Amino acid sequence: YGPALAMAFVSCSQFEHGYFTAYRRLAEENPDLVLHLGDYQYEYKKGVYTIPGGNVRDHEGPETVTLATYRQRHAQYKSDRDLQAAHGSAPWLVVFDDHEVENNWADDVPENNSDTPSPEAFRARRAAAFQAYYENMPLRRRSIPRGPDIQVYRRVSWGRLATFHMLDTRQFRDDQACGDGYKDCPDALDPKRSITGDRQERWLLDGFRRSRAQWDVLGQQVFFAQRDNTDGPVKKTSMDSWDGYAASRDRITKGWLDAKVRNPVVLTGDVHAHWASDLKADYDDPASKTVGSELVCSSVTSGGDGADSDPADHPFLKINKHLRFYNNQRGYVLTKIDKDEMKADFKTLPTVRTHDAQASTKATFVIEDRVPGVKQTYLRPYDAPKGAARSRSDDELIRQTIENETQRP
Repeated sequence: YGPALAMAFVSCSQFEHGYFTAYRRLAEENPDLVLHLGDYQYEYKKGVYTIPGGNVRDHEGPETVTLATYRQRHAQYKSDRDLQAAHGSAPWLVVFDDHEVENNWADDVPENNSDTPSPEAFRARRAAAFQAYYENMPLRRRSIPRGPDIQVYRRVSWGRLATFHMLDTRQFRDDQACGDGYKDCPDALDPKRSITGDRQERWLLDGFRRSRAQWDVLGQQVFFAQRDNTDGPVKKTSMDSWDGYAASRDRITKGWLDAKVRNPVVLTGDVHAHWASDLKADYDDPASKTVGSELVCSSVTSGGDGADSDPADHPFLKINKHLRFYNNQRGYVLTKIDKDEMKADFKTLPTVRTHDAQASTKATFVIEDRVPGVKQTYLRPYDAPKGAARSRSDDELIRQTIENETQRP
């Protein structure tokens, strides 16, 4: 299987919310490969998407709608020396999420209160966004856009050690159910709903059947595991994540089980926080077997500094027993993959308001060969401020988590 692979993955870099120090620290790790899982750049004009304490920097130009404005935004981001260092450190595998076009779009459906509300205007906007994305990101010729369509789901092999199935969970999805957000929504269980579209789903399931890799890694955008935010019979989950497309998730999970995939691992961005999770055959059955692993990276800057905490304090981990870790600081995840295990270091920075912040490991998890699920091997103790009592209730922590993930201009 060859030597170990040092792979880092990142997501969600909002230029205005802080300095890209996490990219600099990632580059200093000398990875072999970098995965960017979406929200590489944001569409908003100056001062629209703000954080507590005020934004650190400003976007140039208006909200990105035309080819010229998307090109301008990519150029501004690419001028950042920390991002340049990360691009120069290793080859990148990239997929987009929503903000490369606009917030929470789904197929041909723009966000609520969009600047491009009509189908024709939004498709023109998509075409402009995809053209600029292709021009500025490391993609092969097969990804040349065709108007408002672009091919970004693809498979990349790292010898026999790992196969990376890079997914597109925006371009072919059904619209978010029940008006988006966290909802108790029967439509989320509709077996006809898909987050990948039929063609991409067939492609992925065929890839599972054909794979001979030690590790099958899904590089994708939104939370895969179930996250219920209520402790009781009512279930409220995120309609933008795989929870809003439960049958789609079930088909993919069954697909890797039927294909006897050796080590399925899902990598995720989007939610501006570090998470680690066991993946279950049935999330509603506490005794259900673990059938895979999910690692979720925090944002590079999006949301501002965040704060350290004791992961055990987060109510999501109490409500959803398969969730194993949470941290709300900015950072990235550095993995080492060999034939025996995948080791994941969750890296955090104390601030993104200065250029000189250092990265440290908040937690380390290991996924052992042929043993689905994540095992914690290290946790940096939470150094609470002297005399500080726990300042927020479970309800407040849940509300803050949901706002961090969903509150946009």
